[in-house]
Amino acid sequence: MSEATTHRPTYRPGELEAEANAADNRNRWLLSLPALVIIVCAAAGPLLVMVVYSFLTPGDYGNVKWEFSLEGWIGTLVQRDIFDDTLMWADAHLSIFWRSLSLSLITTFLTLIFGVPTAWFIATQPPSRKQFWLFLVTVPFWTNLLVRTIAIQELIRSEGVINLVLLKIGIITEPIQMMFTDFAIGFGMTYVYLPLMVLPVYAAVDKLDFRLVEAAHDLYAGRWTAFRRVILPLIKPGIIAGSILVFVPSLGAYVTPRVLGGGKNLMFGNLIELQFGAGRNWPLGAALSLMLMAAVMVSLIFYVRVTSREQADG
Repeated sequence: MSEATTHRPTYRPGELEAEANAADNRNRWLLSLPALVIIVCAAAGPLLVMVVYSFLTPGDYGNVKWEFSLEGWIGTLVQRDIFDDTLMWADAHLSIFWRSLSLSLITTFLTLIFGVPTAWFIATQPPSRKQFWLFLVTVPFWTNLLVRTIAIQELIRSEGVINLVLLKIGIITEPIQMMFTDFAIGFGMTYVYLPLMVLPVYAAVDKLDFRLVEAAHDLYAGRWTAFRRVILPLIKPGIIAGSILVFVPSLGAYVTPRVLGGGKNLMFGNLIELQFGAGRNWPLGAALSLMLMAAVMVSLIFYVRVTSREQADG
């Protein structure tokens, strides 16, 4: 018997499987290493820069001075009087915060009102027609956001389609001023983000077992009762997902408020851009950016908690 055969290593039960699993884990980490580097450099890196900048002193002509300061965070809610240096509420910031929150909630509500019937209509169509209607819903995503916003502008401006039609049929005697108002921003964001509500709700309705609805009718439930007690609880995950998908981007919207709201109807995203641009107050802009991210994180945590509770309840 050869020496190699007599000194062959022996393995305990399970050791070969453990080594194979360890090697597989190492290979997976190596394969995912490029993606992890991109995530760290493209996401965590800029976020860390914003965190650091928010605790520094504004530069004279933009940028920052490497001196620790809390003025960036203080300036998000209060401002100093230019004469006696006393603190007072930053009314402009608070009004922008409220406008951003209220318009985002209104946009979410309107997309829900229009999106649920649209998703229900598509899901109840014959299979041969579903793809066509889904195609129509996704067509706006093929167009640049700025182009879609300008198209809305052509509808609601003083010489736009809506005013011309109302004048033609005699409902109004002079054009209605809709541009550069909160209505214009809400109208534009509802149009822009409506597909983000329709698609998740459609996915939930499409999986709905309509035999449950028939059973509810057999038990003498009316249409409203069947919708409230049977349909709504089953499609609620899709509604919550669509609401998050609409609320999060509308809270930080920039293009639509800038084009349709003009310079006086700013939202959170416009305020942040203003601080990094004309305001030249980068620490304040960084602090506002982190506040926006915190609001988004709260929304996502709420979504995760609700969906986890739904899964736990079966």
